[in-house]
Amino acid sequence: MRLGKTISLVAVAGVMSGCTSTGGVRQPSGPEMVAPEKALVLPPPGGPSIISVVERKRGNGVEQTISLFTSSSVPGQNFLKAQFLGASGANPGMGNAKFSMINESGIAREVARSAPGVPMATSATFLQNAYGPFGYASGRSRAGDTCIYAWQQIRSSAAANTQARNFGMIQLRLRLCDARATERQLLGIVYGYTITGTFDGLTWNPYGNPPPADAALGRTGEPIYPDEGGYRPSPMPIGYEPAPAAVRLPRKAPVRSAPSPQPAQGAAPLPAPIGPRVPLPSEAPQTSAAPDAAAAPLEQSARAIGATVPSPDCMGDAAMTAVCRR
Repeated sequence: MRLGKTISLVAVAGVMSGCTSTGGVRQPSGPEMVAPEKALVLPPPGGPSIISVVERKRGNGVEQTISLFTSSSVPGQNFLKAQFLGASGANPGMGNAKFSMINESGIAREVARSAPGVPMATSATFLQNAYGPFGYASGRSRAGDTCIYAWQQIRSSAAANTQARNFGMIQLRLRLCDARATERQLLGIVYGYTITGTFDGLTWNPYGNPPPADAALGRTGEPIYPDEGGYRPSPMPIGYEPAPAAVRLPRKAPVRSAPSPQPAQGAAPLPAPIGPRVPLPSEAPQTSAAPDAAAAPLEQSARAIGATVPSPDCMGDAAMTAVCRR
């Protein structure tokens, strides 16, 4: 009897629980698409545009893969990866991400996977943007495309962690390949991106304590001028749109005068003419019926331009003679 009552009670409880169920469809937790304006890291103005943002929530933080516009023949997609770690219990049941520091072997594997077929070389120069130091590797493909892979870890110093605060960490990765940009233009994106995501509470602040004010403020003998270009380095240019090529105008060839006709062999060289030669009346004999063949073209040219050149014998009072009236 007791066994029968127990079975009856279990059946009734099952029926009641079935009646209270909503029957809704639930999507399992996993990566999801979010709007581009909700990206935790934004490229600089003029930089590559955001194509999509895939977000994955973790038990100890959030991860985002921000796909960027790509104009390259190198296989793969340009991206910005952001990993915010340290918010313990922020997303329970999602699983925790591995809290690992940057190491040389791990970065080498990431660089090799970032741009297949492109020989990448790690830069040994110490660089630093607004969020702290970072490293990068660069290379050029056979087709001439330029690629960079940059990494950065934002975490407060060990001294700040002893105060039971500033335990958060941000890991950033940037992959960029472009067919027209140079290495320096692509590197400008690392200097120009903006981190918009934050942690709740000072316990997980990854930036550490704010730096103190400049010691020169308010001090006598420390002038501050409005023009800061004299003692502060200029920032990296933002964006990587290549500048237009310089247009060079062809040089104008020097104008050369036409060569003068050379005299015949055995003849004396003639002086350079300064204008049309007009024969005088005294030079031509009056009894000659046919004018000189050489003087005819010159007389025609003189008439063509309307010039009348009087004889020296017809100057002054002699101009009234009958010969000069002709």
